[in-house]
Amino acid sequence: MSQAHGRGRFITLEGGEGTGKSTQAARLVAALAQRGVDAIATREPGGSPRAEEIRAVILSGSAERLAPVAEALLFAAARADHVEKTIRPALERGTWVVCDRFADSTRAYQGALGGLDDDTLGALERIAVGDARPDLTLVLDLPAAVGLARASRRRGTGEVDRFEQESLAFHERLRQAFLHIAHRDPQRCAVVDASLDPDAVTASLMCVVDARLVAPHKARERAS
Repeated sequence: MSQAHGRGRFITLEGGEGTGKSTQAARLVAALAQRGVDAIATREPGGSPRAEEIRAVILSGSAERLAPVAEALLFAAARADHVEKTIRPALERGTWVVCDRFADSTRAYQGALGGLDDDTLGALERIAVGDARPDLTLVLDLPAAVGLARASRRRGTGEVDRFEQESLAFHERLRQAFLHIAHRDPQRCAVVDASLDPDAVTASLMCVVDARLVAPHKARERAS
């Protein structure tokens, strides 16, 4: 499929720990390629060299001692660089972007759980994101206990990161925060059952992507 017809599409994957976002981001890029769509996978925090440096600080636990607003500023700094260096250039050249976490994670972690108000979060988004807002957000939903067990198996003997150390109650509140975000913005968001096997989850995700983005994109190309 030609990418010469304007801006690429921006897809974000959200959800708690162990829901399979990284795996599904790679699978979505592969599925889009099969449809002739040029796409890249990226992640947050990270996705650009400077943002990856900030990611290391955040996930090491060093940011845990900061107030929620200071931690949100770290995420916003990483996001601003990620958008400027990776996301916006890809979208402008017509490439689709599939991102493992984005601004909704800040709204869930530092907003719903950290207590930051909507005005503060909105101001940070305007600065860090600008016009690079997701066309589609796919929320991978899974009971928190199942997600944490998956994350533990994936990690093996590796070091537990800053967020995986939180309590089960924290992660269940996080799950509800993502579901609330999706409920508030159904035109942008879709909730997908992440308890299924990876192939079934990919199929469910692509049903949404095909209906909301790929089919309209093809229709525009045929009309041009």
